[in-house]
Amino acid sequence: MLKDIIAVEPRENYQLHIRFEDDVEGVIDISKIVKFTGVFAPLQDKEYFATVCVNPEYGTIQWESGADLDPDVIYALITKQPISQYQLSAVLANSAD
Repeated sequence: MLKDIIAVEPRENYQLHIRFEDDVEGVIDISKIVKFTGVFAPLQDKEYFATVCVNPEYGTIQWESGADLDPDVIYALITKQPISQYQLSAVLANSAD
């Protein structure tokens, strides 16, 4: 897919409104795709969660803690396209750290 995220807006209850370079946009619930452990642990604090920003170099979203998400997985979730087993495994493995 390789679509870059160009905008992110935090919403309530661990949701983010995301827009991609091809104007696809939608809302995802981060609490449904990551565990709040390891590098994702600080995201439990809703004020910290709201500090999310776009990393234009990598075309994804990130937090200061180093937490970031694969934009291809986010794109697949928003567009309701299948996520390859490899991508899903990578997201789940990273959220377990």
